[in-house]
Amino acid sequence: MTLDSKVVETLQGVSTATLTTVLLKKGLRNVWMRGTKPIRPGQPRVVGPAFTLRFVPAREDLATPASWASPISTRAAIEAMPEGCVAVADAMGVLDAGIFGDILCARMARRNVAALVTDGAMRDAAGVLGTGLNVWCNGISAPPSVAGLTFVGWQEPIACGGVAIFPDDIVVVDDDGAVLIPAAFLDQVLAEAPEQETMEAWIMTEVDRGVPLPGLYPMNEETKARYAAFAKKT
Repeated sequence: MTLDSKVVETLQGVSTATLTTVLLKKGLRNVWMRGTKPIRPGQPRVVGPAFTLRFVPAREDLATPASWASPISTRAAIEAMPEGCVAVADAMGVLDAGIFGDILCARMARRNVAALVTDGAMRDAAGVLGTGLNVWCNGISAPPSVAGLTFVGWQEPIACGGVAIFPDDIVVVDDDGAVLIPAAFLDQVLAEAPEQETMEAWIMTEVDRGVPLPGLYPMNEETKARYAAFAKKT
């Protein structure tokens, strides 16, 4: 799946906080991936289709340095990643083994992968930062992935941070972490999220000028009328 540039541009203007509110109104409560924190401050908001990666617990006969040369390896998965995707790795929240380091992240950056998101840890922190790849993770760990995990495949359903992710679902990440937009809900989110963002920005201007919250947030009928008049002018 490739996202249209207008879709990306629209969602880059919507915070993950707003997206969770819009999706909550549609009955989707579990869309924020726990433990996905920006590796550095100031990373841009990133939007892209999910490219999934799955790890399972380490098994001594499989989780070995030799496995890195296997056809089923993180190296092979990176070569299958399309430009603009968000790689989402299910590391089961394991924090004492880093799933990717500087060399793998450098290759992802070279392939124009938009971001890497994981509920696990990274390694080679300084080197990863130097690649410029946008990364959201749950910590830093010196040992390699095979110290605690076995890589088993890509582009299949996974669980990341307690959220079910399917290939080509849409992922949006910013300072608040990673949020999933199920592919079937994308059109609805595109129709409603920008308006929610505009409305909340207007509410903030009202707060700044001293308007009390009751009747403002959420809006009563009088406030809705004032907002409608504002929206009509703009």
